[in-house]
Amino acid sequence: MDNYIEVVKNKLKEEGFKLTPQRRSIVDIMLKSKGQHLNSEEIYDLVKKQCPEIGLATVYRTLQLLDDIGAVSKLNLDDGCCRYELNINNESHNHHHLICKKCNKIIEVEEDLLDTLEEQIEKNYGFKIFDHDVKFFGLCSDCK
Repeated sequence: MDNYIEVVKNKLKEEGFKLTPQRRSIVDIMLKSKGQHLNSEEIYDLVKKQCPEIGLATVYRTLQLLDDIGAVSKLNLDDGCCRYELNINNESHNHHHLICKKCNKIIEVEEDLLDTLEEQIEKNYGFKIFDHDVKFFGLCSDCK
């Protein structure tokens, strides 16, 4: 994942920012936590172990900056907080999420199953689609 660090470093440089040790720690934690959909406070708790001097405000600002440059994606999974995940492939489309209403487990659906629907909408309505956000709520295999 050193390649991802270089990508983030270059994106920051293009926007006039540097990859500070605090930003590097946040990116490292997100790499180690890939697929966990952590919120700001959870990221802060993990980063604080590596970088005890970091403040929560720094984590908030860094996550916002990483979202602004496209290095992470901010997710609203209807649980009252913003969650974050890496945007490693610089994908323009989000993948889908399955959210268990009992245990709050979040499962990623990697396939984009809506390509045909998007093409139909663009054709029928003359509407250029950049992205979509799909969440399915139900019970995971452990809870059903």
